[in-house]
Amino acid sequence: MTWLVFGCLASLSTPALAGPDDDYINPDRPGIADGSTTVGRGHFQIETAFQREFRQGGDDRTTLIPTLLRHGFAEKWEVRVEGNGYTWEKQVDPVLGTTHSHGLAPTSIGLKYNFVDAVGSKQPSVGAIVRVFPPSGSGDFRNTRATGDFRMAADWNFADKWSLNPNVGVGVYQDELRRTYTAGLFAATLNFNPSKVVNFLVDTGVQTPEEKNGKTSMIVDTGGAFIIGHDIQLDLSVGTGVAGSTPPHPFVAAGFSKRF
Repeated sequence: MTWLVFGCLASLSTPALAGPDDDYINPDRPGIADGSTTVGRGHFQIETAFQREFRQGGDDRTTLIPTLLRHGFAEKWEVRVEGNGYTWEKQVDPVLGTTHSHGLAPTSIGLKYNFVDAVGSKQPSVGAIVRVFPPSGSGDFRNTRATGDFRMAADWNFADKWSLNPNVGVGVYQDELRRTYTAGLFAATLNFNPSKVVNFLVDTGVQTPEEKNGKTSMIVDTGGAFIIGHDIQLDLSVGTGVAGSTPPHPFVAAGFSKRF
């Protein structure tokens, strides 16, 4: 249904004109922090990946297909549909043995608004992102209550070929015991762009608490991306949790993004 809705939106939107030579795709992946800019009026963009996460010394494995669909219905506004797609999970318990589960992860619908444009190194671009996860998903991955989050995002080109992308926000989530809780969110990505089509990054993400009455979780990762033409990006990333019990140890992801 998600693909059908966005396919219709893309077909009904005003066709995007061919951009100038420096108009390149700018996905929100890889990395934990999302960017502040939108895809632009009339553009439709898909950002997806194959991701494998390991826990408990590698005995527990989760395979997912995180996917973000973006449609620019105005120059500074976009609608977003996002989720981890179909998910496969293997868990090893010393008492229960090995169990396997699979299902569709919850899906959110949201908006991004870019309200401050960047001006060189003096003024960063600033935007806001809101997501709502209605009760959705299937099997053990179903979200039984509405949850969501709100984040402020910025992109600051502070030096030649270097940029910083911080996010800060608050979310209401549901933990594995289906208890809702409020959490503070922070993420930051440091980017190095040796050329207009190559990007290397390191970043971190923090959530506190990671579950109801839980501790703070923290993830660090690194990766790179390569743009083909102007409208396709390929990326690779690897990371691990350094605090908390919920992050993976480690995870790897290979991504693909396409702008239409």
